[in-house]
Amino acid sequence: MSTTTAREAATALFEKLLAGAAPHELAEHFDEDVDWFIPGDTSVVPWIGRRTGRAGVAEFYAQLAALTRAEALDIATVLGDGDRCVVLGSLRTTVLATGREIETDFAFDIGTRDGLITRYRMFEDTLAVAAACASPADRPVTGTGTPG
Repeated sequence: MSTTTAREAATALFEKLLAGAAPHELAEHFDEDVDWFIPGDTSVVPWIGRRTGRAGVAEFYAQLAALTRAEALDIATVLGDGDRCVVLGSLRTTVLATGREIETDFAFDIGTRDGLITRYRMFEDTLAVAAACASPADRPVTGTGTPG
């Protein structure tokens, strides 16, 4: 049994992410039965949603790398101890297909067991993410004209 806390596991994951680790290396931080979910519109943002196992986690990181360019990732704090923690920060990412930027604060809810991540939830501005990914025809029209 590992004595690694959720805080330590989350910190190790984000250190590897910031160092440019490969998707399969990042997936090694997760339990095979991870409960992974990033909410949002999966019809517009292909890398979000539910993932299953380390293969699903690796697929997420591979899609993210192929479809976006990370501009900034700032971890402001990691709160918690034992088998649960929350990671707070902000990110800025460019969506390659549209050239639009996502800029959002985030919170990760992370749970662990035996040193591996078993629960992974990301909360961010899902509307901003979908807007950055949507093609011009899919974006909502916002007018500033006067009613006629």
